Amino acid sequence: MDVCKSIDEIREVVKSLKSQGKRIGFVPTMGALHEGHLSLIRQAKEKADEVVVSIFVNPEQFGPNEDFESYPREMEEDLKKCEDEGVSVVFAPNRDDVYDEKKYIRIEVDELNRHMCGGSRPGFFEGILLIVNKLFNIVSPDVAVFGQKDIQQFQIVSRMVYEFNHNIELIMAPIERANDGLALSSRNKYLSLEEREIAPGLYRALNYIEKQIQGGVDTPSLLLKHQKSELEAKGFKIDYLDMFDKKTLQPVETLSKGSEYILAGAVWLGKTRLIDNFLIEL
Repeated sequence: MDVCKSIDEIREVVKSLKSQGKRIGFVPTMGALHEGHLSLIRQAKEKADEVVVSIFVNPEQFGPNEDFESYPREMEEDLKKCEDEGVSVVFAPNRDDVYDEKKYIRIEVDELNRHMCGGSRPGFFEGILLIVNKLFNIVSPDVAVFGQKDIQQFQIVSRMVYEFNHNIELIMAPIERANDGLALSSRNKYLSLEEREIAPGLYRALNYIEKQIQGGVDTPSLLLKHQKSELEAKGFKIDYLDMFDKKTLQPVETLSKGSEYILAGAVWLGKTRLIDNFLIEL
C-alpha cells in the first residue's frame, strides 16, 4: 500500500495506475476509521480495480466552537485498517498541502443547505464542497463512495458533480449500525458509557416513525412532535427531526404516493452530536 503525503505524489501514483487501465475508486474520510468507513472501502473495491482512501481532517467544515482540535486522529490504526482491507493508496496530506494561507475563491450552496445539518452549521457544506472538489481534482477517481449517514452531504456533493461536470460516478452506501441500531460514527467515541446506552434512542424514534408512515400515515407532524418529546425526556437535545423531500432537502408536511423522502434527525447527547436517517419511498 502506498501512502502519499503530497499532491504531486498521489497524482503520479494514480496516473501510473490509470496508465495500466485500472479503474480508480475513491473513499474520502477524516480518519478515525470504523466499520462504516470499511464498508465504503468494500463497496469501492466492488466498483473499481484500485481503491484510494484520503485521510484529512478538514478544518473548513468545522465552525469556531466545534471539535476540530479534539476530533479523533488515529493515523497508525487507520493505515493498518486500510492495508487490511486491500486499499492500494492512502492520501494523507498536511493542511498546508491542501490550503493556502489565504483563499480568494469559495463555493456557495443555495437552498440545499438551508435545513437539516446545514440549518444549524453555517458554512459546513461550503467547507465540505471545497475539500471534496479539491480531492476530486487531485485524485481524479472514476467512482467515489459516500455513506448514507451523511445523506445531505451526498445529495449536495451529487449536485456539485452534476453542475461542475465532474466525470465521476457517485455511490451512496447504506448506513452501518451497531447491534442496537446506533449509526456508526467516529464521534461515537465521545459518548460516556451511560450516554452510549441511551444513544440508540434516535434510531428507535426514526424506526417507529418510518413504520407508521409505511402503515399509511401521510401527515406525520404529530408523530414527529411526539417522538421529539420522547427523546427530550430521555436526555436528548433536538437539533432537528423532520421529513424532507429527497431532491430539494426542504421540509414537507404532507406525503404523496410515488415520492421519495428523507426522514432525518440530529440530536445532542451530552457533548456528542448524533445524526441518522431513513430513506422512504411511497
